[in-house]
Amino acid sequence: MKILLYPHGGSGNHGCEAIVRSTVHITHSDATLYSTRVEEDFRYGLSDICNLREDTSPLNYFTLRFVSAWFRNHLLGDTFAFDKALYSPEISSCCNYDYAFSIGGDNYCYGIPHFIYLLNREFRKRNVKTILWGCSVDPDLIHGELLDDLKGYVRIVARESITYSSMVSNGLTNVCLFPDPAFTLDSKDVDLPLGFKENDTVGINVSPLIIEREYKKGMIMNNYYNLIDYIIHNTKMQVALIPHVVWDHNDDREPLSRLFSFFEKTGRIIMIEDQSCEALKGIIARCRFMVAARTHASIAAYSTQVPTLVLGYSVKSRGIAQDLFGSDDHYVIPVQSINNPNVLIDEFRWLMDHEIEIRNHYSFIMPSYVEWAWQAGEILTGI
Repeated sequence: MKILLYPHGGSGNHGCEAIVRSTVHITHSDATLYSTRVEEDFRYGLSDICNLREDTSPLNYFTLRFVSAWFRNHLLGDTFAFDKALYSPEISSCCNYDYAFSIGGDNYCYGIPHFIYLLNREFRKRNVKTILWGCSVDPDLIHGELLDDLKGYVRIVARESITYSSMVSNGLTNVCLFPDPAFTLDSKDVDLPLGFKENDTVGINVSPLIIEREYKKGMIMNNYYNLIDYIIHNTKMQVALIPHVVWDHNDDREPLSRLFSFFEKTGRIIMIEDQSCEALKGIIARCRFMVAARTHASIAAYSTQVPTLVLGYSVKSRGIAQDLFGSDDHYVIPVQSINNPNVLIDEFRWLMDHEIEIRNHYSFIMPSYVEWAWQAGEILTGI
């Protein structure tokens, strides 16, 4: 089976990398990944498991492709002519695949995804079966043009029950529910850095995205400073700062570096270097607790049974936690609601107090939950 994977912003977001790796394994497919940043995908080794292609081709003046797009736009009124020409690598080759998997789990949550609408229209015109894979969508957005686009998928795989229920209540009959594919991601053993105490280190992840959504300027970082200070002065645990996205415009290392600089002289804090999603999962698995802002950093922790506190800003964090624990209370802190500098400390203390209970729950639920994620590949039978 041959599948086309789109859209993909590059493996510098290790959540994106994790989705690609796990999707290829779950579907047992011959996959081609169309990527915005192919050089990143090569850097982290995705060429070992799938074919890599640039998702766009530059439009140069006086080329036949540009002239054709110009005529179609100006003389035939095709308002998408230049976009079609830009995305021609994907559009022109889509008929070579059995399925086109839209793998951006939350691409429908950040404004109107015009380029996804465009690709879906072009794929479907050519009778290519499109699948929305491992998605979360804010219930308030499921209407109008977005709802029409969702109806065009032969199958939608929602990764948590809030999205699933919302889609069903909006009349979608092509939707099913399976955990995020990254729950099946392999964990790679790597050498732990000096100072990392296995099973007695708190992994901490911060993202610029949650800082942008904070209730009051400086509130998120103040909470992280106070949490680390609490851990250092009230426990014997080490702290490992773990980046999960390293894009220039959205780099976890920027806020994490500030934390490291402040606490470096304590000898209790470690900065984890950038590496593949499997290696990062291997490090997270050897933490005692995890405090995560990135969804796939939290999934790496959940799936390796590490008690985890998530700073979330959208339906995906709440939905995944509710499916795992029956409630997101104490497991997810909505970023927009953090209005004092000690919220993280309070919730982290709850996590420590309930450590044994959480680990027992993991032992009961996680093996079957991961197996359920593997079963998502079965939806391809009979489509």
